[in-house]
Amino acid sequence: SKTRNTRKEASITKRELPYIISMIGLDILAPIALMFGLSLTTPANASLLNNFEIVATSLIAMLVFKEAVGKRMWIAIGLISVASIILSFEDVNSLSFSVGSLLVLAACVFWGFENNVTRKLSSKDPLQIVVIKGFGSGIGALFIAIATQAYSFNGLFIVYALLLGFFAYGLSIYFYIMAQRQLGAARTSAYYAVAPFIGVGLSFAVFDQSITASFVVALIIMVFGAYFAAVEKHHHSHTHEAIEHDHRHSHSDDHHDHVHDYPVEEHSHSHMHEQKTHNHHHTPDIHHNHSHKTTV
Repeated sequence: SKTRNTRKEASITKRELPYIISMIGLDILAPIALMFGLSLTTPANASLLNNFEIVATSLIAMLVFKEAVGKRMWIAIGLISVASIILSFEDVNSLSFSVGSLLVLAACVFWGFENNVTRKLSSKDPLQIVVIKGFGSGIGALFIAIATQAYSFNGLFIVYALLLGFFAYGLSIYFYIMAQRQLGAARTSAYYAVAPFIGVGLSFAVFDQSITASFVVALIIMVFGAYFAAVEKHHHSHTHEAIEHDHRHSHSDDHHDHVHDYPVEEHSHSHMHEQKTHNHHHTPDIHHNHSHKTTV
């Protein structure tokens, strides 16, 4: 039924400005660090080290942002990281540590912080966040293009780049933010690590390449990692402190019991949560940012 409040998503406000600035800054720093890292190390080395982003995101989520990461999720993160390394592994002699390697790792840490900062914004309109992130990433890409003189004014190339960016970046980040809203930073990062396998699988189908033994081994490990991520259950008695905030919600869950004098669908408005203690399965979504002495 139609509601009086037709606003589906909560808009970004001045309160989120520190996170916005941090997100843009990190989105600029990360690709610049990666670019200089690539210029000082081998592509194979960078590909292997780039898998550290999953671990960096999870460690930062737990240690800095106090997100609960349980034992099964750590197993999942470990397996997915190993699978990603196997997938990108070419030659044992290609792995070495240098200034370039450290810059690639720095880029992973920047993106790890950026993923967690974006998580703090995930209750807001994802379309607004994508536009802002695109602006930040665009500045970073512009710096890289100017520094390497790798730019072109070919009209057709620009159209292709815009189409690729719309699907591979715009829609991708939109769904990523929606996932963070429900799953938290660490879990979303773990699931997102499946992307290279989809890419390699498509390369086998599109370019008629032979399936390699390393892909099969990595895929099996990835399946086990996804299993541990899916079966993780986190539940305990916890207290929601009284809070007023604005985000998209419905009244079908156990966290939104405020009353409207008209029928409501999913909508967004400022609303109050009274203090409440209960016990149920939950993920580190926007209503479950409580601290944990130990992970469950």
